Amino acid sequence: MKSSAFWGLSILDIAIVVIYFIAIIIIAIRAARLVNNREDYFMAGRRFGKLIQTFAAFGQATSVENVTTTTTMVNSNGASGIWAMLAGGLVNLPVFWMTSIWYRRLRLLTLGDFFEERYESKRMAAFYALCQTIFFVLIAAIGLVAMSKTVSAIASKPLIELNSEEKVEYYKAVELEKLEAADFALLSANQKSHLVELQTLNPKKEYSYINENWLIIIVAFVTLLYASIGGLAAAFMVDLVQGVFIILLSILLIPFAMAKINLQFGSEGVLGSFQTMHKVLPASFMEIWGSPSLIEFSWFWIAGFSIMIIITTAVQANQMTACGSAKDDYTARYGFVSGMLLKRYSSVMWGVVALMTVVLYGGSISDPDYVWGHATRDLLGPLNMGLVGLMIACLIAALMAAKSAFMLTAAALITNNLYRPLRPNCSENHYIWIGRIFSAIYMLVSAYIATQSNGLFELFKMTMMFNSILAAAFWLGMLWRRSNAVSAWSSMVFMFIATLILPFGIPLLPEMRTSEYLSKTTLAIPVTRTYTAREMDVQQRNQAIASWDKLNAAEKSIEDRPSILKTGEKFEKKVLLPKKSIFWSEGLDYSGEKTAGKGYLKVELIALDRMGWDLSKNSYSLNETFTFLFRIIIPFLILMLVAYFTKPQNKDLLNQFYGKMLTPVVGTLEDDEKEMVLTRNTPTRFNYLKIFPNSNWEFRKWNREDWTGVTVSCVAVASVVALLVFIVGLGS
Repeated sequence: MKSSAFWGLSILDIAIVVIYFIAIIIIAIRAARLVNNREDYFMAGRRFGKLIQTFAAFGQATSVENVTTTTTMVNSNGASGIWAMLAGGLVNLPVFWMTSIWYRRLRLLTLGDFFEERYESKRMAAFYALCQTIFFVLIAAIGLVAMSKTVSAIASKPLIELNSEEKVEYYKAVELEKLEAADFALLSANQKSHLVELQTLNPKKEYSYINENWLIIIVAFVTLLYASIGGLAAAFMVDLVQGVFIILLSILLIPFAMAKINLQFGSEGVLGSFQTMHKVLPASFMEIWGSPSLIEFSWFWIAGFSIMIIITTAVQANQMTACGSAKDDYTARYGFVSGMLLKRYSSVMWGVVALMTVVLYGGSISDPDYVWGHATRDLLGPLNMGLVGLMIACLIAALMAAKSAFMLTAAALITNNLYRPLRPNCSENHYIWIGRIFSAIYMLVSAYIATQSNGLFELFKMTMMFNSILAAAFWLGMLWRRSNAVSAWSSMVFMFIATLILPFGIPLLPEMRTSEYLSKTTLAIPVTRTYTAREMDVQQRNQAIASWDKLNAAEKSIEDRPSILKTGEKFEKKVLLPKKSIFWSEGLDYSGEKTAGKGYLKVELIALDRMGWDLSKNSYSLNETFTFLFRIIIPFLILMLVAYFTKPQNKDLLNQFYGKMLTPVVGTLEDDEKEMVLTRNTPTRFNYLKIFPNSNWEFRKWNREDWTGVTVSCVAVASVVALLVFIVGLGS
């Protein structure tokens, strides 16, 4: 890179970042003029149309950790890693068309108010607010970690500036990459043993000038400052600007990555770069639907994860923020589904960039979380056109678009469902300032957790499973009259204990992290697959032959000389699936006197193992699928069993609630209030819309808008999958 003003950034790069920050603060200040009360601050006065709602949904659903997680998963698991962002969220689109109007028809300030109204329990609303605040703290922590890793990679240290300890670990990481790239069957006995040892140590290869913790603190402060000025109106208006930046983020690296691939491998044009991708990358790497040789993904993992996402996403508090702020039913539907669809297309683009980075950098970057930042520096930096600064602005935009809305959602929950019941008669301005104070606390805690976390994908999976605590109470509260406060509490308390208290509490007990039983791992199993030889396979075979030729006579007598391989030939390749911790979310630490568990405990897997199922014989992805099934089945089962043996909620209250949910939101706020007066007087006036009018189930008959929306959503899902298949298959 050319001479720089600050850690690899040119003056132009810095200027672009500064201009971006000034622009969004000006927008926030202008939006602050619209804030007169809590509804203005937390729900933007429910005034927005389809354009703002689309980019609001897109901005809330898309953050820098989505980019980094996709890149990490593709670098670790091949093309199937793209499902990290597509799974569940893609299948969700038709479901979103039907559920997005729920949040607008609730006509409430927060989703916590739903639990108070439906179950007649302010304590349940407070419990929901507490759980969702924890959830959004984790979400913010993920974004801050992802942003810090990516920006740190842009300012990474060259090898010559590493200290002695860093260099030792660096060379261990280089050695690990070479051994993992080779055919396991062709390694010598010593090499196989050393590979297992290095996989256990997992040495670090990337180091940066930037202190990631300080970067996290600074960005958290800036996010707080910007979002707390103008409330949700500011967040949504800025989302419109930031949506453009996020789309730029998704495509900016592609043409430059293609150009470098063509330059490096002698190919030409768009098709040439994709043909190179298929020649260079092993066949297993291009398997979209997963492979037994990929430790994280399999078809059953994808299926379980998708179902869990459908169930848990609906109960996220920001659903109310994204959909409840729309001016009517159709706007809520259109904006939310369109925003989600934009994210799915963006996810495919992130996957394409990730595949290209594997072609360009191979195993040269040991921590996949650094790949995007490394690619930014390598592909955009030499141009000296301010594109690195533009990418940093895009990354910050992606972070702030989501986290500002999440922060305000959490602040609204705490203010409205925890603080206001204790101080019910304060002024609107008082509640707005309390919301700002809680916003500051929220960002402070999020920044602290971010500085303590290492594994991005483990945090991501934790957040995706977290809302299983609340999901059954929400879904059955919406659809089943028999669901009552006792059954809802039973389900939520059990899942709260199983998801938070035990997983994070047990490790606090003395010697639990060093327990020999809890250090149990899956087996390190060599998996054999048949592939058609590509250039990289031939190169690796030639290296294996050269290594064999250097062995002494005793070693050669044990190992057969690898056969010569030619491009296009069928051959078998063994890949060693490394052993993985069964019970600890972030694996095991072997650096001390005793092996120690890292992260939280997966108590549901401990229960299965104690029942006699030896989980060490399962694949890692199968064990992970069991954790999804636990969160899909158990909370609903508990709620329904308890509900059958306890007293239903008040019938009049239920009639009012479900009557409101059948009343469309159309026209102005005044028009809607007139319709609600009619519903309050005759809550059963829309009962003819129910599929089962004399049952406890509240399923509504679909109208033309429903059928059209679901059909178009299904076509949209197919188009995203088709785009993924087309792009990954291009040039094969």
